[in-house]
Amino acid sequence: MSGLEFVQGLADRTLPLNTIARTLGYDVIEAENGRVVIVAEPDDTLLNPAGTVHGGFSATLLDSCMGLAVQSTLDKGIGQTTLEFKISLVRPITTETGKIRAEGVVLSRGRRIGTAEGKITDRNGRLLAHGTTTCLIFEN
Repeated sequence: MSGLEFVQGLADRTLPLNTIARTLGYDVIEAENGRVVIVAEPDDTLLNPAGTVHGGFSATLLDSCMGLAVQSTLDKGIGQTTLEFKISLVRPITTETGKIRAEGVVLSRGRRIGTAEGKITDRNGRLLAHGTTTCLIFEN
């Protein structure tokens, strides 16, 4: 199947979510060519010693939504993997934050490299974190 068919299968539940999504409790809810949305509701299992949600959770959500956005642009038999990504944590996420939304959008997609940006927002649309990624595109 194409990358878009794969990501849409995650969003509409015809394909199972990967293990990290099930473990951390996030869900793919929207998928279109070059854009993917993931949601999660952080709980106390994700807290760091300071009592806020660990930055690694934000990094995982951003890596996932941005990588899947790139994946959604690929043809059948073509895959991608993260080469590098950068994130900025703008506001703390706590258990009181409620549901958060991570949206990834492709900036550029060539034959070997794809780039995307992502942002995490709270239920009021406030920016919590943002980032960019560079993905390697390859034949499966």
